Amino acid sequence: MNYASLEQCLIDLEKNGHLVRVKEEVDPYLEMAAIHLRVHEAGGPALLFENVKGSKFRAASNIFGTTERSKIIFRKTFSLVQQLIKLKNNPVEAIKHPFKNLSIGLAALKALPLKNPSSKPVMYQQVNISDLPLIQHWKDDGGAFVTLPQVYTEDIDQPGIMNANIGMYRIQLNGNEYEMNKEIGLHYQLHRGIGVHQTKANNIGVPLKVSCFVGGPPSHTLAAVMPLPEGVGEATFAGVLGGRRFRYIHEDGFAISTDADFVITGTVYPNETKAEGPFGDHLGYYSLKHPFPVMKVHKVYARENAIWPFTVVGRPPQEDTSFGDLIHELAGDALQTEIPGLKELNAVDAAGVHPLLLAIGSERYTPYAPAQRPAELLTIANHILGTGQLSLAKFLFITASDTHLSTHHIEEYLQYVLERIDWTRDVHFYTNTTIDTLDYSGTGLNAGSKVVFAAYGKQIRTLCKELPSVFSELKGLKNAKLVMPGIVAIKLNTDIDYLKQQLSVCNEAMEGVAQIIICDDADFVAASLNNYLWVAYTRCNPANDIDGVDDFITNKHWGCNGALIMDARIKPHHAPPLIKVPEVEHRIDRLFTKGGSLYGKG
Repeated sequence: MNYASLEQCLIDLEKNGHLVRVKEEVDPYLEMAAIHLRVHEAGGPALLFENVKGSKFRAASNIFGTTERSKIIFRKTFSLVQQLIKLKNNPVEAIKHPFKNLSIGLAALKALPLKNPSSKPVMYQQVNISDLPLIQHWKDDGGAFVTLPQVYTEDIDQPGIMNANIGMYRIQLNGNEYEMNKEIGLHYQLHRGIGVHQTKANNIGVPLKVSCFVGGPPSHTLAAVMPLPEGVGEATFAGVLGGRRFRYIHEDGFAISTDADFVITGTVYPNETKAEGPFGDHLGYYSLKHPFPVMKVHKVYARENAIWPFTVVGRPPQEDTSFGDLIHELAGDALQTEIPGLKELNAVDAAGVHPLLLAIGSERYTPYAPAQRPAELLTIANHILGTGQLSLAKFLFITASDTHLSTHHIEEYLQYVLERIDWTRDVHFYTNTTIDTLDYSGTGLNAGSKVVFAAYGKQIRTLCKELPSVFSELKGLKNAKLVMPGIVAIKLNTDIDYLKQQLSVCNEAMEGVAQIIICDDADFVAASLNNYLWVAYTRCNPANDIDGVDDFITNKHWGCNGALIMDARIKPHHAPPLIKVPEVEHRIDRLFTKGGSLYGKG
């Protein structure tokens, strides 16, 4: 069905066995997040918390907790949106088959936002920030956060909803030096539309008006995270995906989504910041306290019987993984159309998405050349790293293959690349550049380096499938484990230069080892593919932490004749990892034992 509210969606999920009501009183300080994490990890249902301590409002989480559930929510419009995106990439198809695509055209009529002053359920009541469910997710968070906001801003040069930006930027509701009910924190990262709007406002010295929508039809939430092409607004996409036009008004100069459950309006003044954070984030670490724009609260609205939606992020996979899967299915081959020669791309969720990209491209530049080497792949790599949020990536593996190789079969893909990569030639660094705001492996906030590993050609090595005996002979090693063919994790008691000296002497015995990961716990890294991906690619800053056996620099190009070495130990400047609180885990057991609302769900 096409939902007019969040509550309609939740009732529909409950009818289809995808929602459980939690009737017991729950504490928004750590308990609600811990409950969500346990249920999500078990692949459980959406949750409706009916008795939130300290708030009269209900709260809902895990709504998009599985891709299956997300597709149930959008079952009436999902295929139509896929076809619309496909037609945008291939408009000739619409001209050739107009009647076949008539239903798609009719669906697109929902794209036009509807100014609707007569019906505005969200303005049923005015409330304060302190009335909201103030949910703190992790013990060392700076306070309570909005984790599923739709943050609306307009372009001062082109005002109006058709040129507006609606993005999901976390909002800190209390804590630190924020004055309760009067100020909240607005966090946004690089390559976000809101930054363009604030820059324009700052340049002429005027405050930026901001509206934070929370809840409403689920299509509004997904639209806020959808990477849309230039010229396609989030409100128009929300209308098509939800099968219902995005309804809005303007009040006191602020845009109001009239179907939302809550709306917080306020202003951001030029050069006014306050410390925001810490916040347990989607890389599995805390993002630390930094100055970000402070929003002066104007008014807070809530509909009758409003429901506060939230999610919890942490070490992946979490609920936002389902967002990624859904976006990938909806977008189809849109990225391949934008980047010529690109066949497939996977932003690896287990590594926190931005730190690691795996790509398959074409290699057509020099078919006449006797030796195969990356050429077109490097062009494609540069295009990838210059495209929107993909430019935040740190590690990009790219290869070309005529086989059935897939970037989504990660272990098979990595083995294919490691069998072919020539470390003397195929490592390409980008130094002193930008990385993800949430990634603390670099040299400062948003600052670090990137590397492209481009491999093409015939197999040049056979990867070892057992740990080479040489590792038992090396001095300074506390532990060594084979992670997968060709990859070894080690815990080191000596410096890396001494390790390199030892390895260079026994290079022949190391022939089947392509990559060595220096880490704090080799057993942990080798225990699962996800552990390796998380540790190796979230704790490395390429230019600082990549080394190699018999390394050299020729004409400013770095390479090595032996195995590549990555230092994936936690460094003093890194953010701490997220850790569950045992006391809280014990407290929520009451809900999962016999007689509790969630018995058998986690």
